[in-house]
Amino acid sequence: MKTFNWGIIGMGRIARKFADDLKLLPNARLHAVASTSQERADAFATEYGASHAYGKYEDIIHCPDLDVVYVATPHVLHCENTLLCLNNGIPVLCEKPFAMNIAQTRAMIDAARKNRVFLMEALWTLFIPGVVKVFDLLESGAIGHLHTVKADLGFNMPFDPASRVYNKSLGAGALLDLGIYPTLLSLALFGQPQREDIYAMATFTQTDVDESCAFMFRYPDKRLMLGHCTISANTSLTATLYGSEGSIHLHPRWHHTPKLTVSTYNGREETKYDLDLPYEGHGYHYEAKHVMLCLENEQLESDIASHELTLGLAETLDAIRDEIGLVYE
Repeated sequence: MKTFNWGIIGMGRIARKFADDLKLLPNARLHAVASTSQERADAFATEYGASHAYGKYEDIIHCPDLDVVYVATPHVLHCENTLLCLNNGIPVLCEKPFAMNIAQTRAMIDAARKNRVFLMEALWTLFIPGVVKVFDLLESGAIGHLHTVKADLGFNMPFDPASRVYNKSLGAGALLDLGIYPTLLSLALFGQPQREDIYAMATFTQTDVDESCAFMFRYPDKRLMLGHCTISANTSLTATLYGSEGSIHLHPRWHHTPKLTVSTYNGREETKYDLDLPYEGHGYHYEAKHVMLCLENEQLESDIASHELTLGLAETLDAIRDEIGLVYE
């Protein structure tokens, strides 16, 4: 079994979770880290056993024996950091949101295709066992014809104008950080909605980013998606899928759910059963495992988190932003 040498660009909270989860994979090793501070990079490398630490993001491309890089920097840097790696022949798993808009998304995917280098958006939700089970249940017809999806994600985040969540220059706001998950769920289940069938409204913070955002997608065959995200309240963190013969409820936090409740209808009677689907770690090792499998198979993109899905996601998020009037420089 080949051992893959991973690099991480960006030393934030999500990078630490990803580094923790790499330890759960016998064929993964944290090999290199890159930060804007040599001191932070050295401390991270020491804590997680990485052999190489760089005080500039761009220096990681010179690391020997590097197999793949995880980009975990703020949203606004994803495109720049990813292009740096791709143009130097280094495969990339880029944290979501993949980019700030559809134009950047296309540029990144075009670079991957031109250089024939693997690239995937870190849509970890698609690889969580509980979510994978949802797709299996739907495929088996467990709840009949799926017609409505409701998903909610919100956290009460104290106001700090300099923070990643509120600072507009860092791509802040509820939609790109949290609303991407309900949007992803809808696209994974129903496909990309037409622009004229996307409806949204939002409230804004004093830093001019969306504080709460509600959106709805309408699809053919009487199908609807209802999504909500906020950085000003702790919400239920649940999702429910409604079908003609039952429903599937994803328990908190639904985007990496450890439990499902499946309900089936018999007239007005309803029968319920639970499925417990716990997992080790934070849940990021599932996407990392998938990336390494793709690399072993010499794939240039994932068949699950495909380039087509990433493009559709970026285009849909742009449409929601257009609806609510959220513009980044």
